[in-house]
Amino acid sequence: MPAASEVAVPHKLLERLLLQQVKDARRRSDELFQIVRADAMYERPIPERHRIIFYVGHLEAFDWNLLHENVFGLNSFHPEFDRLFAFGIDPVGGGLPSDQPSDWPSLEAVHEYVAKIRSALDEKLGNEAVDSSARTRDGFSPATLLNVAIEHRLMHAETLAYMLHQLPLHQKIPHSGLRAPDAPVVSPRMIDIPEGLATLGLSRASSTFGWDNELEAHSVSVPAFAIDRYMVTNQQFLDFMLAGGYDNRLLWNDDDWNWKATHCISHPAFWKGCGDRWLYRGMFEEIALPADWPVYVSHAEATAYARWVGKSLPSEAEWHRAAYGTTSEGERTYPWGSELPNSNLGNFDFDRWDPVAVNAFPAGRSAFDVEGILGNGWEWTSTVFAPFSGFEPFPFYRGYSADFFDGKHFVMKGGSARTAACMLRPTFRNWFQAHYQYVYAGFRCVSH
Repeated sequence: MPAASEVAVPHKLLERLLLQQVKDARRRSDELFQIVRADAMYERPIPERHRIIFYVGHLEAFDWNLLHENVFGLNSFHPEFDRLFAFGIDPVGGGLPSDQPSDWPSLEAVHEYVAKIRSALDEKLGNEAVDSSARTRDGFSPATLLNVAIEHRLMHAETLAYMLHQLPLHQKIPHSGLRAPDAPVVSPRMIDIPEGLATLGLSRASSTFGWDNELEAHSVSVPAFAIDRYMVTNQQFLDFMLAGGYDNRLLWNDDDWNWKATHCISHPAFWKGCGDRWLYRGMFEEIALPADWPVYVSHAEATAYARWVGKSLPSEAEWHRAAYGTTSEGERTYPWGSELPNSNLGNFDFDRWDPVAVNAFPAGRSAFDVEGILGNGWEWTSTVFAPFSGFEPFPFYRGYSADFFDGKHFVMKGGSARTAACMLRPTFRNWFQAHYQYVYAGFRCVSH
């Protein structure tokens, strides 16, 4: 579902759309916690992250801390929990968390906190219209803050899936998704992209909601280049591994090599060795490595592979040009055109728990016939995450982007199977640091 603010509608309808999106986002996060068995709620599947119990409280605490004073003038009923569940952990530096399960409140207490917040906010949302023309003390509309709450929750519905993917299978309750579509055998090749403009960023005058790092819109001149028609597959990456790619010092920069050596990284985190073959560690089962699925790797591993084939990762502007550009001067709303995202066009919006073949959705191809460029796995770029000219942090969430303008994070574009449709807009920017292996992120290469 696109963000409600993307639709030119009267205030009253906009309010109803936003309230419905709040409920839909809650349904997505609730569904995710339902796959965790009760005795696993205090586990920490990824060493650099909080225990699962934190996120049960965090999603509501974020909504509460954002809205209760700014919009509704409500007083806090549990300041200790408001602080405890306020902030997550970025997996860069600072050492690993050392807290114990006993350091956290009971699941019953956290659920009670969540229920009270939902009740208090829902009462206000139900009794008081969300006046889109009103402004908070920071000068933002309540609708903007609601969009922040909605997308924050939907982001966690995806990033929590990364975490739960690492949870042992016996600690999860399997849930079904759509069946993977049939696809022919992948025949990798490159597509020539003519020179042209890429319009990055979102205009401040736009009615579409966007995060602070998406502003301001600007054009970038992109010289001609060639790009992989499909994301790099497990089979292609296996060829890199068998050729000694992880042991070839020439393919890695110093920082990436030291990380790989220190942590004994020798294969993608989603792969598991089984005798002389590899298994893929899916969300709910381990299966024989699917040759035509996109490989999920860190930025460091993707960069090494690109060097091995004599290519590079695309810049953010190159990726955008290949995805949304056309042979004329205009750009498309989505790679395939203006049709809203649906299950026939890509692997996104929570349809599945795992990827599918890189060529499974030919109807979603771009104007240049680049396939699978939206969904099925975020795509690493060579662009360091940094502000666009004129960047201004959201005053109510100053660290959302600014805390990561540190030269260690790289822009990702596209989306995964667990990315909400509203964040498939062309301007949305995701980012992670180069040595984080747990993201649903793959890549494709370019040559110049």
